[in-house]
Amino acid sequence: MIDLSTSYLGMTLKNPLVVSPSPLCAKVDNIKHMEDAGAAAVVLHSLFEEQLTFESQSLNENIMQGENLSPEALTYFPEMSDYRMGPDGYLELIRKAKEAVNIPIIGSLNGVSTGGWIKYAKRMQEAGADAIELNVYYIPTDFDVTAGHVREMHEKLLRDIKANVSIPVAMKISPFFSSLPWFAKQLENAGADALVMFNRFYQPDFDLDDLEVVPNLTLSTSSSLRLRLRWVAILYGRVKMDMAISGGVHTSEDVVKCMMAGANVAMTTSALLKFGISHLETLQKGLVEWMEEHEYESIEMMQGSMSQKSVAQPAAFERANYMRVLTTYSPGM
Repeated sequence: MIDLSTSYLGMTLKNPLVVSPSPLCAKVDNIKHMEDAGAAAVVLHSLFEEQLTFESQSLNENIMQGENLSPEALTYFPEMSDYRMGPDGYLELIRKAKEAVNIPIIGSLNGVSTGGWIKYAKRMQEAGADAIELNVYYIPTDFDVTAGHVREMHEKLLRDIKANVSIPVAMKISPFFSSLPWFAKQLENAGADALVMFNRFYQPDFDLDDLEVVPNLTLSTSSSLRLRLRWVAILYGRVKMDMAISGGVHTSEDVVKCMMAGANVAMTTSALLKFGISHLETLQKGLVEWMEEHEYESIEMMQGSMSQKSVAQPAAFERANYMRVLTTYSPGM
C-alpha cells in the first residue's frame, strides 16, 4: 500500500497535492470538487491589501510609503466593484468552505504592508482558516529603497501577523533576493512556519495600437518548475520550515520532482485552469503509478532524495552544472 501522506504547516495531509490561489477557489462548489478529485488542502484566492482600503485609512499611506507615488497613481487599481468579493465575503467563504469539506482551508493575504492585514488575519483565524499564506507581491521602484529595506519589510509583516494569530503562517516570496538562503533563515527566525516558492511577477505588455500598458497573464508550464526545484533542493535540510513549490506543477512527474527536491507539498493552479479540476485525479493516479513502478512505498522515502544536502558546496555544484550546460550544448543544424 502506497503511503501518500505528508506534513505541511503542522498538519498531516493525505497527499502532497495542494491547490494554490486562483479564481477557481472563490466558489465552495469548486472547493468540494477539488476535495473529491484528490486535493489534500486548498489555498483560497488572495484577499488583496487594496481591498482593505475602506477598513484601514492608513493603508493608502502604507502603499505610498517609499514608492514615491502621486495620488493619481492609485487610480491604476481596480474599483472595489471589480473584485469578486470584499473582505466580509471572503471571511464568509472560509466559513462555508470549512463546513463543506474536511480538508484544510488556507487563507491568502496579498500585499506589501501591515495596513489592515493584522485585523483580517485574526478574522480569518476566527472564521476557521487552518493557516494563512502571506503572498508579498512587491516590486521596488524607488531608487532610495535599499535591499535591506525590502528584507525588513517582509520580516516586519511576518512578525506582525505571527504576533496576532495562533495558526501557522506560510510566507510566499519571489526568487529575486540576492542571497536567498540567508533571507530564508531570516524568515525562519521571524517565525515563518513554511516557505512557498515562488510567487510569479506578471509582466505587463505594451499595446502599440492604443499606446497603453496592459495586464498580461500567461499560465505556467512545467519548465517553470526548474527554478523552484533548484532552490528547494538547496534549502532542504538547512532550514526547519516546511517548503512548498508553487508554479510549474502540471504532471505527476512534476510532483515527484518536487518531493525529491525536498518539498512537503506541490501546489498547482495553472494545470487546473487549463485541464479542469478533475486533473487532480490524473496527478494522483500518475503519482501512485510512478511510485509503484520505482518501488517507493511512501512520499517520505523520496522527500529530499535529490536535494543538495550532502553537497558541501552547493554554489560550486550549481556552477559546475552551469559550465557543463554551456560547454556541451550543440545547436541543431
